[in-house]
Amino acid sequence: MARSTDPRSGDLTVVSDRVLVHRSVDGDSSAFREIVRRYAGSMRAYVSRIVGSLSEADDVVQNALVTAWRQLDSLRDPDAVKSWLMRIASREAFAFIRRRPTDATLTGYDAPHTESTQPEQIAIRNAQLAALSKALDSLPEDQRRCWLLRQVAELSYTEIAEEMETSPSTVRGLLSRARSSITIQMGGWR
Repeated sequence: MARSTDPRSGDLTVVSDRVLVHRSVDGDSSAFREIVRRYAGSMRAYVSRIVGSLSEADDVVQNALVTAWRQLDSLRDPDAVKSWLMRIASREAFAFIRRRPTDATLTGYDAPHTESTQPEQIAIRNAQLAALSKALDSLPEDQRRCWLLRQVAELSYTEIAEEMETSPSTVRGLLSRARSSITIQMGGWR
């Protein structure tokens, strides 16, 4: 669905990111709420994989959104607001981890809500998620971060390269190695 670029549009769900950013910079909090509605879910999913829990991810995402609101006028390309928000969320998540006490352990992840109430399906899904989590945890940090930015945050190779301060070809290599390792470790789930 094409988004309207008419800034006078009353329905913000059809307004482009560019217009929402401009309106937000001008102080329109409802425009910023729409940006949050569009991208907070992706930010939360990405951050929860980094910090290890949904409750901590909520705090990190909230801090990232406050930072974004304060720095919105520094965004050079309003059409790239999603990748900009994901970069802020990434920085906040890794800063959160660095501030976490060294004796804090990740004993488990918050259980995701599932659509199915069948115990067998829930058990299979939980086992798959545990296997994926174990596979991701076994990756070197740069591969894991690259994989999360691509698969969870849905950033392009160029955006990932910018976030990780490397080249797109390095990103391709990191993703290739990460995918190969995950495929091998998840082989039993095919």
